[in-house]
This record gives sequence, C-alpha cells and structure tokens, in this order.
Amino acid sequence: MSTIRTTLRQSGVAVRAMLVFTLVLGIGYTLLITGIGQIALPWQAGGSVVRSADGAVVGSALLGQPFTDSGGAPLREYFQSRPSAAGDGYDGGASSGSNLGPENADLVAAIQDRQAAIAAFEGVDVSEIPADAVTASASGLDPHISPAYAQLQAARVAEARGLPIDEVQSLVEEHTEARDLGYLGEPRVNVLSLNLALDALAG
Repeated sequence: MSTIRTTLRQSGVAVRAMLVFTLVLGIGYTLLITGIGQIALPWQAGGSVVRSADGAVVGSALLGQPFTDSGGAPLREYFQSRPSAAGDGYDGGASSGSNLGPENADLVAAIQDRQAAIAAFEGVDVSEIPADAVTASASGLDPHISPAYAQLQAARVAEARGLPIDEVQSLVEEHTEARDLGYLGEPRVNVLSLNLALDALAG
C-alpha cells in the first residue's frame, strides 16, 4: 500500500513540475524573449519586412525572391536574384540547397543551362558570368548577389529602363554591403533593396 502511495506522490510531483516548467519555460520564457525582441530590435523581430514607397509589403530583407513575370520569365527592368533550390524555388517553407556535389551530372547540366540562359539574356560571354549567378545558396533563399553579378546586369537594366548605365552602376555601388566587421564574408548586394531603389529612381 505504501508503495502505491509513494508512486502516486512521486507521479503528482512529476506532473506538477512538468506543468510549472511548461508555464515558466515554454510560455513565460517565450513571451519574455519575444517582448525583448520587439522592444530592442522590432524590425528584425518582425521578420525584417521591406515595404515599398506606398507602404505595401514587398518582401523581407532576409529572403530571396524572384523578379519574373506571371510565366516565370525574368523581367528585364529588374536585377535578378541567384537561383533557388528551395522547394519549387524561393519557397520559405522548404529552405535548402540542392545537396548535389560539384561533379553531379544533374548539377553540371543545370549550371550549363543557366549559363546559356544568362549569356543570352545579358548579352555576355559565359566566361563573364560569376558563380553565384548559376548556383543556389545553401538555404536556397539568399537575398544577396555578388557585386560582380549585379554589375553584369547593369547594362541590361539601364537599357530596359532608359537610364544612363553609369547611373545604374553607381546605384549598385551604393547598395553594395561591405564584409561584416570588415573581414567576415564577402561584399554583397541585396537584390530587393536595389530593385526598390531603381523604382524610386525611375519614379
């Protein structure tokens, strides 16, 4: 009988402890950290949402997106993002790379197809196309491209918008972000931010 009472008592203590820790750590801690984030870093905590000049949400500074027409063809008046292997492309719910090795036949074929498409679209030689233009990032959602890829697209964008090419190139330079802390990572250009600046310039 005492064994049953001991077991029940221990079970009761375990259940109460589980409820307390669920409230404190599962709910209280979550609310605390969320509140701190909203107060200290509201933009980042809210998903780094980017809005157009009229206040409409157009994306996130942290997530890549396509700049294509309804048929999936790239729009000539916009800078293009790097390829995406996330789901069917730029799917925030399926973030991942292709996980294919550099000698994988499917990856090699995909890169060659992308090179041919970009060479025709930009009017350049395949040898001028940087690696990030034809390969997806590990997340498949990288919002940045290299300054080299951005400058490669400048002539096409300038022509499509009727802008002087040096003006578009200067805009790329203005939106080129330096290495973090001066040495981490590589210089990069946020495609969404650059395209919004283009729209503002044209407007």
